[in-house]
Amino acid sequence: GILKAGGVYLPVDPGYPQERIEYIVRDAGISVVLTQEPLKEMFAGYDVKVLTFEALNSAVAGESQENPENKTLPENLAYIIYTSGSTGRPKGTMLAHKGLVNLTIEQIKDFALDPQCRALQFASFSFDASVSEIFTTLISGASLYLADREAILDIVTLLNRYQITTITLPPSVSAVIDPEQTPSLKTLISAGEACSVQLARKWYKRVRMLNAYGPTENTVCATRYFVDSEPSGTTVPIGRPIGNVQTYILNKEMTVIPVGVPGELFIGGISLARGYLNRPELTAERFVPNPFSAEPGERLYRTGDLARYLPDGTIEFLGRIDFQVKVRGFRIELEEIENVLNDHPEVENSVVIVREDNPGQKYLAAYCVTKKESAIADSELKAHASEYLPDYMVPQTVTVLDVFPLTPNGKIDRRALPRPDLQQAGKREFVEAKTDSQKKLAAVWQDLLKIEKVGIYDNFFEIGGHSLLATQLVSRIRKEFDAEIPLAALFSEPTIAGLEKALNRFAGTAAGLSLPPIEPSDRSGLLPLSYAQQRLWFLDQLEPDSPFYNLPSAVRIRGNLDIAALNKAFQKIIERHEVLRTVFVTEEGKGWQKILPSVDFEIKQIDLRSEPENKRMDAAQKYLIRESQKPFRLNRAPLMRVTLLHLNEQDYALILVMHHIISDGWSMNILINELIALYYGAVKNLPLPLPTLKIQYGDFSAWQRKFLSGDVLNKMLAYWKQKLSAAPELINLPTDRPRPEVQTFNGNTISFSLSPELSSRLREIGSKYDATLYMTLLAVFKVFLYKKAGQNDISVGTPIANRNRAEIEPLIGFFVNTLVMRSFPDDDLTFEQFLRQIKQTAIEAYDHQDVPFEMVVDAVQPERALNHSPLFQVVFTLQNAPESDGMQSDELKFEPFEAETGIAKFDLTLSMIDSGDRLQGSVEFNTNLF
Repeated sequence: GILKAGGVYLPVDPGYPQERIEYIVRDAGISVVLTQEPLKEMFAGYDVKVLTFEALNSAVAGESQENPENKTLPENLAYIIYTSGSTGRPKGTMLAHKGLVNLTIEQIKDFALDPQCRALQFASFSFDASVSEIFTTLISGASLYLADREAILDIVTLLNRYQITTITLPPSVSAVIDPEQTPSLKTLISAGEACSVQLARKWYKRVRMLNAYGPTENTVCATRYFVDSEPSGTTVPIGRPIGNVQTYILNKEMTVIPVGVPGELFIGGISLARGYLNRPELTAERFVPNPFSAEPGERLYRTGDLARYLPDGTIEFLGRIDFQVKVRGFRIELEEIENVLNDHPEVENSVVIVREDNPGQKYLAAYCVTKKESAIADSELKAHASEYLPDYMVPQTVTVLDVFPLTPNGKIDRRALPRPDLQQAGKREFVEAKTDSQKKLAAVWQDLLKIEKVGIYDNFFEIGGHSLLATQLVSRIRKEFDAEIPLAALFSEPTIAGLEKALNRFAGTAAGLSLPPIEPSDRSGLLPLSYAQQRLWFLDQLEPDSPFYNLPSAVRIRGNLDIAALNKAFQKIIERHEVLRTVFVTEEGKGWQKILPSVDFEIKQIDLRSEPENKRMDAAQKYLIRESQKPFRLNRAPLMRVTLLHLNEQDYALILVMHHIISDGWSMNILINELIALYYGAVKNLPLPLPTLKIQYGDFSAWQRKFLSGDVLNKMLAYWKQKLSAAPELINLPTDRPRPEVQTFNGNTISFSLSPELSSRLREIGSKYDATLYMTLLAVFKVFLYKKAGQNDISVGTPIANRNRAEIEPLIGFFVNTLVMRSFPDDDLTFEQFLRQIKQTAIEAYDHQDVPFEMVVDAVQPERALNHSPLFQVVFTLQNAPESDGMQSDELKFEPFEAETGIAKFDLTLSMIDSGDRLQGSVEFNTNLF
């Protein structure tokens, strides 16, 4: 620890960067340092007196044992703690004795601490949670156990060794602990991050659980929530304020807002900090007069957090509203960027904002006022930021101003900051397409990424691109330029400027290397099955009436639904997509597609309003399971069932089940989107609002049979035979039950959510090594499988949309393919090396995705067994979902309706969804194994 003259405690961790220690020593005016002998060299060269515990022990041995007279007053400083991220200028927060005493008394009661309790100090000394751990434990007479960093890594062993009863943990740590493995634990305080509902459900029955919230500026903790029943909703509340602390949720006019309405959370009361050391402007900005108190000098701390009151009076935390923003999926603290720019010797002050000059195109813009006589260039300031910040935090533009525009009360007027000149922003900034090929590429990117403008130096994967869009981009380039650009070229040159160079290398190569375009086929007779359809048809011959290949989906609809218009919209979709009017017939022992001119279709309606209101959702889930497990007959159309459940007035669940032989996940999205468009067209009696389809699924299957053969097919199959040669038959995951003699498909699903911070770090890792999020997550998952299975040759299946041709993107049909990702994790590899291996494997697999999985199995000829699937038994998938939860209009709102189907197609499937600021996932597992 570091002591300031006068006895103010400034905790400093030995792991602190030296430059930060130097800053704190200077900023706090340190004159005496109390430390341990091995650490005293950290302060060599500073103008401070260094005292070590070892020397003091002998020096004070003969001194009086009596306590000195206590002259401390409640308002005196107890400690100063420096807060900030890993970069920038730290700010010293000054906390008083009265706040610390109040915190200690209140938390001893809340945590039920007594002399029989044993608490583990998990937090670092430099983190304010340690203040709570130390004082609440010792003042209550309980035992405080310290542990070094290495021991903390095996926290379950630590908890059991010392029979710990009380602990404060961030959710990211408590999430990985099995409550049943820590029998001594009685109280768990979740703090430091947002607590998920899933985590609360995991712990609340086993321990006394609290969800605590509080900024450093309020002496560690401001509110807490006792999780004493199963939480409902999507988040765990942060509860009510502790004793002698007040909370207010206010609007911009500093008035209280109604229950349920979001606003900024303000905190007042005895625990409030005095302010920031040597930062009067920042203190005045964050600590404002309390309009609800008659006491002179009373203040409120504005947290910058968005919150709202729930009906029971508890507070729900909703996220950051001021300095923390989200750009391209990353949560960013603007103040951190400003601190880095302010550290430049030529900068007087800086401001960073998020601009959106074109809809949907957000970017970071920095503004700096430099010191007099300075002639520093914008590019130099941007280069300075690049040295200390990750790429996603580096401003796209840096503009030097003479002075900042100010509001009437003297604050910086952020709205008046000038629009940056993107044309002059430099190589990595916006540069408009100039040549014909650049303009064509820019148009393709804009269409694919749904953005207004794109510069020739914009990175495809940084502005919304991912692996699936990469294959679509290659398809569009093939069509537009007659060039077959390998995916590897896009990953190595992910800009328009780079791709233009690649075009020169690969111009005119499409005709020789790729398959011809898909065109309408002869309809005078039956149409062949696609390769994927043939497998499902064959399995249906072996085991008729099986529901295993049903694809269930459901949508919640709220509003004034016109059921006749909905029925009409479905009929239009059936007319529009031939595959929905297709049956499968057998001639001479072979399966064929037969397209019917029309089919009878009617939405089945079930009224659940007679059920008790609290049981209707359970009844709806049962209907979904029942419908999903009802078999189809492949020779009867349509191979689609639609059921509308009436849940309440203006509240419905639409259950849609299709056979996989005519559909896939992408197709489900097409159907729902077209259904919404056609529904509104029917309601408003408008002409067909959708473009005409140039080809149909039958054309694709005929094209596939004709052209995916000969040298093209043999070349692709040769790759897979070489790649999967001598692959292990089975992944040796530890199972809870013996593997049955015949494979079963009974399953269950567990869902989870990663914190925004962890999600951002995962994206940052991928960006650092030029890998997509899919590649990064697959690498992490494979490391996990490697540790569990103990084998360094692991194959994982991954479904791919296989929509790598522009012609088939708008079609409903069975296009999805499965790729086998084989890799070789090993303890001798760094994670970077393994990620690069994964990246190379993925790019190669994408380049050979046209080969149906069934043909790969036939070519590789693995050992076959009845009790597991060939080539892989574990699946990984990543879906890039829109950030909104549903589609809505003035009349209706459509949103997902999730339900468990009880089916697991593989031993283990990890599905991740990129939903914007956080990653969400689910694990589907075979219940006969796990």
